[in-house]
Amino acid sequence: MNSVQEAVILVFAMAASILFCRAFPFLFFSRVAKGEKSASSKSAAFINFVERVVPPVAMTVLSFNALGAAFRIPAGEFPVEGLFGLGAAAFTAVMHLWKRNPLISIFGGTALYMILIRVVL
Repeated sequence: MNSVQEAVILVFAMAASILFCRAFPFLFFSRVAKGEKSASSKSAAFINFVERVVPPVAMTVLSFNALGAAFRIPAGEFPVEGLFGLGAAAFTAVMHLWKRNPLISIFGGTALYMILIRVVL
C-alpha cells in the first residue's frame, strides 16, 4: 500500500499530466488560430477541417458507446437500462430539434436518464 506522501505525489503527477494533455492542443494551435504569417494555408485548412468534423464525430462515438448497453442483452433478460438509454437519446433528439440548443437537450436527456435509472430500477 502507498504511503500518504506517495499518494499525494501520484495525484499531483496525474493532475499535471491531465492538465498538460488538455492544454497542449490549445497552446500548440493558438498561433495558427491567430493567423501568424508562419502558418501555411495547408495547416490552416487542416485546422478548419478538424474544427468542423471532430465534434460531430466525437459525439457520434460517445452516443454509440452510451447506447451499447441496449444491444448487449444477456440471454433471457429484459434490457431495461438499454431501453432507458434509447428513450433518453430519443428525448435528447426531440429536445434538440425543438429548442435547437445543445446544452438544454443534452442536460435534459441526461437528467431523464438519471431519473429513470434511479426511480424505476
